Amino acid sequence: MSVKTISLDFSTRGNADIIDITDQVTASIGETGLENGIVTVFCPSSTSGITTIEHENGCFSDLRRLFDEIIDPRREYAHNARWGDGNGHSHVRAALLGASLTVPFVSGRLTLGTWQQIIYIDFDTHPRRRQLVVQVIGE
Repeated sequence: MSVKTISLDFSTRGNADIIDITDQVTASIGETGLENGIVTVFCPSSTSGITTIEHENGCFSDLRRLFDEIIDPRREYAHNARWGDGNGHSHVRAALLGASLTVPFVSGRLTLGTWQQIIYIDFDTHPRRRQLVVQVIGE
């Protein structure tokens, strides 16, 4: 069993910017030379998250609308009162979505469904430079 760790770096626009990272995760597995195992993608950020969804604009629109409905950015947040940065909703959305995702891979290929992609969502209120940790465990 071997463990390899890789970083993915990119820029986001913030405000629920959705980025398909499936190809980068697949490339990371290829870089390791491992054939079978699991890959975990982790975002060391308290205002962003990772999940899977169909990479389709309608799905993205629906997901953004759902977050707006259940975690409205116009509400009052204790975080905003304390820090004055206006991104209290970003922290709550990220906590709800989650900071990591683990996917098995077989013969160097992710075991995602046909219409399933790995997406990163940046909920913060402004553009950011982001870095993800990709850890591949396998043989």
